[in-house]
Amino acid sequence: MPGLGTLINAAGIIIGGVAGLLFGKLIKPRMQETMTFACGICVIFLGIAGAMEKMLTAHENGALSSGGTMMVIASIVLGALVGELINIEAGLERFGGWLRKITRSEGDGGFVDGFVNASLTVCIGAMAVVGAIQDGIYGDYSTLTAKAVLDLIIVMIMTSAKGKGCIFSAIPVVIFQGVITVLSRLIEPIMTEPALANLSLVGSILIFCVGVNLVWGKKVRVANFLPGIVFAVACAYLPWF
Repeated sequence: MPGLGTLINAAGIIIGGVAGLLFGKLIKPRMQETMTFACGICVIFLGIAGAMEKMLTAHENGALSSGGTMMVIASIVLGALVGELINIEAGLERFGGWLRKITRSEGDGGFVDGFVNASLTVCIGAMAVVGAIQDGIYGDYSTLTAKAVLDLIIVMIMTSAKGKGCIFSAIPVVIFQGVITVLSRLIEPIMTEPALANLSLVGSILIFCVGVNLVWGKKVRVANFLPGIVFAVACAYLPWF
């Protein structure tokens, strides 16, 4: 059944979020602050690890070399320009504000922030794209099932620190991965190995930025960098990158 992987992924996020919400009620505000920092540090290192995996190449003599620098610069700068013109971040925050209103959570000051950060963390990455394509074409939801387990853990930690807004990150996941699943036969030829590598690299850098916001407060409008992922895929087809 195409789309089952996305439903499993969303269920994992909801289960993790509910577990985190119950756990968060048992800890004091000081501990919640520490949990936010801990979560941010983990997200930062997830981003660093993903970026270094794609940028660094180990040679037989033990030397390391890096690549993809120009692609990263072009993708993120152009992506930021387009994202700021569209102002994706403001749209995501407005949606989060609407969710806070209809769930009668106006007293939860961290609702929107938690929703935005969790949504970006679980939506950005090659697993979401590859898994949704596999689900749509072959009915293979194994990649999205593995992602569901990872997202469950991440959202559980984030919810315990940032509140129930993180649970609603299941909605963007369903929309994003669902659209890719529906369009999978059109997208599959585009997502070559170099394109996926570029997407993973730029996506990991954006995940790093989410971690920065969790640790130091909102410093980067990460959602406005999202078009950079599209430019990263496009760069795979340009000979000078």
